[in-house]
Amino acid sequence: MGSYETRRLPRGGEEKDVLQRQLFVEERGAGIAWIKRDPYSPETVKGNIENYIGTARLPIGLAGPLLIHGDHARGEFYVPLATTEGSLVASYNRGMRVIGESGGCRVKIFEDHMQRAPMFRFSSLAEAEKFTRWLADKREIMDAAVSKTTSHGRLSDVDIFNLGRNVYVRFGFHTGDAAGQNMVNLATSQVCRDIAESYPGWDAVESFNLASKFCSDKKYSQINVLKSRGKKVTAEVEIPEGVLRERLRTTTAVVLDNFLSGTLSAIYAGCVSNGFHAANGIAALFIACGNDAANVAESHVDILDLRPAEGGLYFAATLPSLIVGTVGGGTSLPTQGECLDILGCRGAGNAGKFAEIVAAVVLAGEISLVGAITSDEWVGAHEKLGRNRPREDA
Repeated sequence: MGSYETRRLPRGGEEKDVLQRQLFVEERGAGIAWIKRDPYSPETVKGNIENYIGTARLPIGLAGPLLIHGDHARGEFYVPLATTEGSLVASYNRGMRVIGESGGCRVKIFEDHMQRAPMFRFSSLAEAEKFTRWLADKREIMDAAVSKTTSHGRLSDVDIFNLGRNVYVRFGFHTGDAAGQNMVNLATSQVCRDIAESYPGWDAVESFNLASKFCSDKKYSQINVLKSRGKKVTAEVEIPEGVLRERLRTTTAVVLDNFLSGTLSAIYAGCVSNGFHAANGIAALFIACGNDAANVAESHVDILDLRPAEGGLYFAATLPSLIVGTVGGGTSLPTQGECLDILGCRGAGNAGKFAEIVAAVVLAGEISLVGAITSDEWVGAHEKLGRNRPREDA
């Protein structure tokens, strides 16, 4: 039996190490000419990637104008969307036109905090109850602990949940313009250390985990829908009947009938919401603008509210757990920074604006798809614009 051998990848960040990794791949028979083309310098991607070999290129389309009346986003915006799905940009563009011809959409952010939920396991139910009562009155210890780790974040709320001997503490933090996961990890770790030093019954703790699944990081959960994680944002518009007929070739009555049937089917199927495809627009925006694409797992939940309005249709979409940032992470990369520039959202002071734009984009996408389905144009649009058949030269 032959011995198992492996060749270790160069671990440094210098150009020569990148070249060695590229050679490592090519020696195994893969051609990576496009991946190698016009790479970022190792210094540019430091903190964003390990074992760097090149870049993944995605086409970016522009949709708009999107007229928004928000607290942070005001005016018309042209939106960069990075996707490989033909017809997606055209669909969002159509929804934005409907919003514009309806006078624009209104957007509000109702909540804004990032959570981390450690777990404390106690030796008895009595000890778990004792800790719960003690912690409920110790906010000053927790606030002081957070101030040791960050000048940008602050503790916003503390929720305590008991499950037998397990105590889950869901800490919420305001994180400024960053999505904030790393910030809250550090702050929560310090809070728990200070709790351990201050709680007189700490010897009754059998086990402790800094991050239980109760914070639902990068996972859908009902608690994130109810309590929010990230930002809770609603975008709404009233669409005149004439715009529905001219731009979407449908009517309020037909849309509402479809909405009722669709919501019933979503409940029956066990869907997480009654929205259509928020993940499409959110993923395309996140990739274009350097936000963590994995957060689409939480952010994509959208709850639709459709009802008749005077002379047309009221259409609203709520994103209860939208996680976005305009500083940190991939927002500092050149391409992603340029996409944020297109929106006027690069850097500090723009996270609220970006969140409102994301919600408005989701609203546009939902409007367009409802129109396509109820006018029986959905399949035709994909056939015309999708161009997803394999090419003969592929």
